[in-house]
Amino acid sequence: MANNVLKISDLKIAYGGIQAVKGIDLEVNEGELITLIGANGAGKTTTLKAITGTLPNCRVEGHIEYDGKPIKGLHSFELVQRRLAMVPEGRGVFTRMSIQENLLMGAFTRNDKVGIADDIDKWFGIFPRLKERATQMAGTLSGGEQQMLAMARALMSHPKLLLLDEPSMGLAPIMVERIFEVIRNVASEGVTILLVEQNAKLALQAADRGYVMESGLVTMHGDAQQMLNDPKVKEAYLGEG
Repeated sequence: MANNVLKISDLKIAYGGIQAVKGIDLEVNEGELITLIGANGAGKTTTLKAITGTLPNCRVEGHIEYDGKPIKGLHSFELVQRRLAMVPEGRGVFTRMSIQENLLMGAFTRNDKVGIADDIDKWFGIFPRLKERATQMAGTLSGGEQQMLAMARALMSHPKLLLLDEPSMGLAPIMVERIFEVIRNVASEGVTILLVEQNAKLALQAADRGYVMESGLVTMHGDAQQMLNDPKVKEAYLGEG
């Protein structure tokens, strides 16, 4: 039997009279890389924000379970303490802190100083640009460098579940390839990942399973490789057909 890390049942989200998410079910099992694809406005980011409790005033109905326990109503810092981390759309780095300080903030739930130092060295090895700019303010970095930092900062918390919201948005193609290489490597190390991504082809190529979201509904889900070859997915999201 699959070990659910995240289980969403009949999730509905409304802003005033606007129903942004209309009753979706979604599961992420331990060790999986799951992708949620769809057009702008489909409800993907809203779904991630509902998981992390970071939505503005709205009505959230349904069930969200993480690691077998309901998490609706918990604060973001409580989720990080439970080893659930998110890299938000737009990166969300601490712009007036240095790269080094941002990474230390990612480890605020930990007290193993040697392990934290080792992890900073690890991410500096994976992202040499960050090492070169370790004392530089994060706000002065390029978009790609900020994305590297946001991912490294989230992974400093040793998450059991990592949520990634549009990690390739606004990046040059060579940087997109680098970010996806890191996503695949992190997944291969056993970190469970839920990836929201507009680049459907890269997302499905990296994922174990995929969900398609349209107008607040999940309209398709299944094996990612099969979805890559599905005529409807090809036409709507891969520019093929």
